[in-house]
Amino acid sequence: MESEILYLIPAAAAACVFGGLYVYKMRKYKRSLKQLSSEIDRILHGEEELSLGSYEEGEIAILRDEIYKMTVRLREQSEKLTKDKGILADSLADISHQIRTPLTTLNLMTARMMQEGENPQQRKKILCEMNRMQERIDWLITALLKLSKLDAGAVQMERRMIDLSDFLRRALEPFEIQIELRGQTCSIEGAKGLTIYADETWTLEAVQNILKNSLEYTPPEGMLLITCCTNPLYTEIAISDEGPGISPEDLPHLFERFYRGKNASAASFGIGLSLAQMIMNRQNGIICAENRKEGGSCFRVRFYNRMDSLCSVYFFV
Repeated sequence: MESEILYLIPAAAAACVFGGLYVYKMRKYKRSLKQLSSEIDRILHGEEELSLGSYEEGEIAILRDEIYKMTVRLREQSEKLTKDKGILADSLADISHQIRTPLTTLNLMTARMMQEGENPQQRKKILCEMNRMQERIDWLITALLKLSKLDAGAVQMERRMIDLSDFLRRALEPFEIQIELRGQTCSIEGAKGLTIYADETWTLEAVQNILKNSLEYTPPEGMLLITCCTNPLYTEIAISDEGPGISPEDLPHLFERFYRGKNASAASFGIGLSLAQMIMNRQNGIICAENRKEGGSCFRVRFYNRMDSLCSVYFFV
C-alpha cells in the first residue's frame, strides 16, 4: 500500500504542474485575445496609428498577422476611395466650368440677336459664332464621354496591323482645309512600307488630337513634319511643328486632364492630349513630348512591339 502511495505522489505532482501550466497558458491565451480584440476595436473606431501588439509564435501570432494584412488592405482601399472621390469632385467642377463658359456666351449672343432687329448681316455673324460655340460644346461632351469610357475600362481595343501611310493620310483629312487656308504645308517621311499594331479608330482619335494641337501652334506658312521610323523595340510617329515650343513649366503637366499651358489658346479645353495619352496607354504605347533644338515642339507616338514593354508617358526638355 505504501509503495502504491509512493508511486502516486509523483503522478499527482506532475498532474498539478501540468494543470498549473494549462491554467497559466489559458489565462495568457485569453489575455492575448482580449488585447488583440481591444486593438482591433481601436482601429475600427478610426485610430490613425495602424499597429497591433507583438505576440509569441502560435495561433494568436498567425491570427494577428492575417488581421494586420487585412486591415492594411482595407485602409488602402479606404484611402483610394477617398482620393477617387476628391478627383471626381474636381473633375465635375472642371467639367462644369468648361461647359458653363460656352453656354454663357450662347446666352449672351441669344440676347444680343434679339436686340439686333432685322439687320441680316449682324444676325448672320452672330449665328455663325453661336454655331461655333455649339460645336465646341459638342466636341467637349464627346471627348468627356470617351474619357469616361476609358476610365471605366469599358473600351475593348481591337488591335490589328495597319498600313502607316494610309493611316496618316486619313488622320490628316479633317485638317486639309485648315492647312490650305493658313498656307501651311505638311510633309510625311518614312511611312511607306511601315505598319503599326493598334486599334484603328481609337488610335486615329489620339493622333488627330496631337495633329490638331501641333497645327494650332504652327504659324501661317509654317510646316508640319511627320517622320516615321521603326526598330526592333517600337514603331514611332514623330510630329514636329514650328511653333513657340513648350514651356519647361508646362512639360510635366502636359498630359494632365484640363491642364492648359501658358501658350494655350482661348478655345482649348485641356483634354485632347490627355485623351491621346489614355488611348496610347491602353494599347502598349507611349507619348513623348519634347522641345526641338531648332525651335518648335515634337510629339513622339510610339507603338511597342513587345506586350510587356513599359507603358508610361515621358517628358523631355
